[in-house]
Amino acid sequence: MIRVLIVDDHEVVRQGLRFVLSHEEGIEVVGECADGAQALAAIPELRPDVMLLDMVMPGMDGLAVLRKLADGPAVIVLASFVEDERVIEAVRLGALSYLSKTTAVDRVVEAVRAAAEGGSVLEAGTAALLIDRVRHGRRRNPLDLLTPREIQVLGELARGRSNAEIAQLLKLGRETVKTHVSSILGKAGLTDRTQAAIFGLQQGLIRLDEALDQGMDGESSGGA
Repeated sequence: MIRVLIVDDHEVVRQGLRFVLSHEEGIEVVGECADGAQALAAIPELRPDVMLLDMVMPGMDGLAVLRKLADGPAVIVLASFVEDERVIEAVRLGALSYLSKTTAVDRVVEAVRAAAEGGSVLEAGTAALLIDRVRHGRRRNPLDLLTPREIQVLGELARGRSNAEIAQLLKLGRETVKTHVSSILGKAGLTDRTQAAIFGLQQGLIRLDEALDQGMDGESSGGA
């Protein structure tokens, strides 16, 4: 019996995976966790053979779990999108398979069975990225990971603007801006807005003198 632990912050995703895997012969879902910290705490008690691990979660994300995982279960990483750097880092940290959340059900089941035997199942796009990195050692421009709108938001962060100011400037809702900021931090491996602003400056989204002018304006007006 293959013991499986499902780790995802979306309950609907966990329920869907549980439903699918519970109807497969030889597979038992032994638990569900909503974040990485819960997963690390549950592993010693549940003793899963395979862990389906969401890549992007609040608090401790999938990569953070992989960094802390010692002699744990075989890991299958699930993501809403495939990003070069996250794929490479997840595989480097020991993940056996990297699948998108739109992967066909039978493919997920195949990956679980393969992982229990120490094998890997990779989608065509993921395999191509790995092969490209091995052959050429190429690193993409970090901005390639961001959508055009996220690049716009990042540029405004580099200018020191608040979410409210960005929302007004780009004609977006504040929650939408907040979502874009969170996505930028996750994709670029950043921890806060300050790092994002520096990252935007480093990527040439605004000129250094413009950033200094913005900083002086913020100081003179009391900041955002």
